[in-house]
Amino acid sequence: MKITELLTKDTIQLNLKAHSKEAVIDELIDVLDKAGKLNDKKAFKQGILKREEESTTGIGEGIAIPHAKTAAVKTPAIVFGKSENGVDYESLDGQPAYLFFMIAATEGANQTHLEALSRLSGMLMHPEVREGLMQAKSADEVLSLIESFDREDEEEQQKTASSSASKGKILAVTACPTGIAHTYMAADALKLKAKEMGIDIKVETNGSGGAKNVLTPEEIAEAPAIIVAADTKVDMDRFDGKPVIEVPVADGIRRPEELIEKAIKKDAPIYHAKNRKNDGSDSGKNSSKGWAGFYKHLMNGVSNMLPFVVGGGILIAISFMFGIHSADPKSPEYNKFAEIINTIGGQNAFMLIVPVLAGFIAMSIADRPGFAPGMVGGLMAYNGHAGFLGGLIAGFLAGYIVVGIKYVFRNLPQVFDGLKPVLIYPLLGVFLTGLIMYFLVEPLSDVNTGLQHWLNGLGTGNLIILGLILGAMMAIDMGGPINKAAYTFGLAMIEAGNFYPHAAIMAGGMVPPLGLALATTFFRNKFTDQERKAGFTCYFMGISFITEGAIPFAASDPLRVIPATAIGSAVAGALTMAFHIGLPAPHGGIFVFPVVQGNVFLYILAILIGSIVTALIVGFLKKPVKSQTK
Repeated sequence: MKITELLTKDTIQLNLKAHSKEAVIDELIDVLDKAGKLNDKKAFKQGILKREEESTTGIGEGIAIPHAKTAAVKTPAIVFGKSENGVDYESLDGQPAYLFFMIAATEGANQTHLEALSRLSGMLMHPEVREGLMQAKSADEVLSLIESFDREDEEEQQKTASSSASKGKILAVTACPTGIAHTYMAADALKLKAKEMGIDIKVETNGSGGAKNVLTPEEIAEAPAIIVAADTKVDMDRFDGKPVIEVPVADGIRRPEELIEKAIKKDAPIYHAKNRKNDGSDSGKNSSKGWAGFYKHLMNGVSNMLPFVVGGGILIAISFMFGIHSADPKSPEYNKFAEIINTIGGQNAFMLIVPVLAGFIAMSIADRPGFAPGMVGGLMAYNGHAGFLGGLIAGFLAGYIVVGIKYVFRNLPQVFDGLKPVLIYPLLGVFLTGLIMYFLVEPLSDVNTGLQHWLNGLGTGNLIILGLILGAMMAIDMGGPINKAAYTFGLAMIEAGNFYPHAAIMAGGMVPPLGLALATTFFRNKFTDQERKAGFTCYFMGISFITEGAIPFAASDPLRVIPATAIGSAVAGALTMAFHIGLPAPHGGIFVFPVVQGNVFLYILAILIGSIVTALIVGFLKKPVKSQTK
């Protein structure tokens, strides 16, 4: 099937009026609907937006390819739209998009339709196609250009070329969740760059129609390395013992030259198939090395921890709406429902934040055998008041302890293989991790006590310096011993009738989530889709004095985020002291502002200034996200 059978004059819009991403989507859907291609316009939009939630379809180079495969499509179709001024489409390269191809595939799209859609995706990797589309003045010119580049036999030509390929050819696999656009765009980007570099390459595509141009065992055996640019599961066991470069499919589109050069140099970890033995002792996850490996393990913990932070934090914030002491049965404000949701959020969901962080970091390092030791170590960190930093220590400690245990017992007779995952790894892993955590992390409580004595020694001789210190302490470890020391000092001062320190403490605790929420709003290209969504919830956590809302950001990028939040919180704390603000309430965020002593508007101003300082520092320090596609 020709692409021009799916892209017709009535599905071409050369003068898009939209100025935003969602408006572009609406306008393109309207074109499809008017052309009679949809069964359900609303359901189709939901499919498009669901795909956008996974990752942006703005691939860069001025192109966006929103797409969906759904029963809401009556007839498979493509709509092309062009914006002369460009639209901020959250593209991978941070640049505006000018050319839009919306792909509407039916739930049961046949093979000929899928092949045509895949050819369109690959075609857009050619610079001359993009330039021609930008210059096109009529629908006929667009169709003529597409027709001239449409090669139905292109894949067959590649197969023929591959059969006579020389020994040592670079191999690649591309795959994306929907298997319509990014799979083929990554494949074509790699092929075009390899041709330009004079390198022989074969690319297997795992699209909606199944795997095409499948790599043979002989080719795999001869290849110096394999590039796997994929965001969905592909058959990896066949690459056992080969250097494998594993990256998101977006990197295949954006960084083909770098990937090919790495493959030529064999600059890649050796892949070990998970299923080579049943004990789980070998894992492809362990192939990552250096900073990339550290970051990968860290993000595995953070991404799994995030739902507990968001769910628990919002529930705590809602409970405050009934009154700051509404969850306390002894308070006149007591509300049973407030107690229930505060218990769910604060005493249960929040209790799991640190153990889950540690457990999934350890699991990323050592596969399933690392999970239990990581969880136990994380729980010990939580009970020992070591905060999320203790959780990080526990996660990496447990993971590498289990890796060591696997190595020690690697030569056990095969008859004991069944005992490794159910007895040896969990028993020794939990014991050794727990033993080290007991002696290493729990003494942090002594640090906590020492910090409280030091703060008490400062007194109120210099309130501004004290406010600066207390504010910074609230942000440095966000729930760890330093944070708890400052908070406990504030409670002691309230009991002593001095309400100034706690005003600085609450301001300092509100700034980290609020500052990061502002950063994700105004520096969107510096954060992933997941981080931007988490940033939105930080507005609610920040105003509710839930500092832990910033933990995912601090855990994933501590060298930039922690200094930024500490500086912003220090500024807010110092300003509250300068403005002579007092706070007799121990918790509650904006819900206790009515009891603030002093000018409440100056208190809000102090928190706002600190949050802006944090947002600006984060925005300045962080680099733009290069890959968001999933």
